[in-house]
Amino acid sequence: MIDIRRVRADPAAVKAALARRGVTPAEIDELLALDERLRSAQAGRDELRARVRQLSKEVEAAYRAAERDRAEKLKGESRDFGAEEREVDALAAEAGASLRERLLLIPNIAADEVPDGDSPADNVVIRTWWPTGDGTPASYEDHQRVPHWDIGSALGILDLERGARLSGSMFPMYRKGGATLVRALVQYGLEYNRDAFEEIRPPTLVRTDTMISTGHLPKFADDAYHMERDDLWAIPTAEVPLTSLARDEILAEADLPLRLMAYTSCFRREAGSAGRDTRGLLRVHEFDKVEILACTTPAQATEVHADLVARAEGALRGLGLTYRVVDLCVGDLGASAARTFDLEVYAPGCDQWLEASSASWFSDYQARRANIRFRPAEGGGTEVCHTLNASALAVPRVWAAIVETYRRPDGSVAVPDVLRPWFGGRDCIA
Repeated sequence: MIDIRRVRADPAAVKAALARRGVTPAEIDELLALDERLRSAQAGRDELRARVRQLSKEVEAAYRAAERDRAEKLKGESRDFGAEEREVDALAAEAGASLRERLLLIPNIAADEVPDGDSPADNVVIRTWWPTGDGTPASYEDHQRVPHWDIGSALGILDLERGARLSGSMFPMYRKGGATLVRALVQYGLEYNRDAFEEIRPPTLVRTDTMISTGHLPKFADDAYHMERDDLWAIPTAEVPLTSLARDEILAEADLPLRLMAYTSCFRREAGSAGRDTRGLLRVHEFDKVEILACTTPAQATEVHADLVARAEGALRGLGLTYRVVDLCVGDLGASAARTFDLEVYAPGCDQWLEASSASWFSDYQARRANIRFRPAEGGGTEVCHTLNASALAVPRVWAAIVETYRRPDGSVAVPDVLRPWFGGRDCIA
């Protein structure tokens, strides 16, 4: 969440920054009113507590001086002030809860460098990479212009019909070489980042507080799978549990940046997908992904963000896929992000650019929600960390781009060289 002290110190600047994200000045004024109500209640409570402590000392002194009547009178005053203090404390707790509730719904302040715009149409393409390396689009043949759902069906490697029979639409099922390709992509994503990232296998179901820490709750509850009986949520991304590994902890600056990676299944309702392309693997409810995440000092964040983007790019180049890097405009930015670069692969059969990775910097927004701090090496008070993450490799759309790009004239699919170690030496899926 944003820092209420920042809102308090310069409300005009915060209003201007958040206006880019659709937050009205009235919403900021409401935050300030709740903050003033909270601080006023806290000040009144503290005064009452101080008075109760002082009366306790006076009661003791009166008893020592054998002034019993005076001591009893002071005890009565202390009880009255104590009852009033509890009432004011309840008001402070109520104001604090209301303020936090509102803050949880306010998006992050976008970085100044984020392009203006209202929709994906306003995103800015930073660069494009083609396997040919000559600055022109790769020449795709007719046999590559077949959508992956047709290729998968013909080869028996993608069984959407039986997946839907088991779990409903948008729950894909991979078979034979298609299942091996899923496993190979996961292994490739993990191995590619093993040099710098600690591998974690976190739980797939998490508590509400864990979802709140990353900003997925309360705003995006409709897009998540909730197990009401146990009050657990199926993770939409490994970002959720990885971020909370350090929740409520104080880290040493010497241990930062903290770099973690995880392979997990991910679950999303895709509640807003009505009317959007849901064919094949373009939009699914369950998918596998390797996530890389970093927790840093503010000074380290820019360099780490660039590294996350570079790693996601390197993995796609290793697979020989055409891709582009897109700077998301403020209107397409996730609520928790301060800046995001999307990596989109080109799928010739679909003739679409498909999002394969989002590399995001969240400034202190998530860490403030999760209460993740660090102690500076030179000493002094603790500071709030910054968090960043990227999809090292999200399987479905990369799977689709590979199957379409590497399709041969005979209908088989060549296996990219970097994935062959997990195919037992086989060079194609047939």
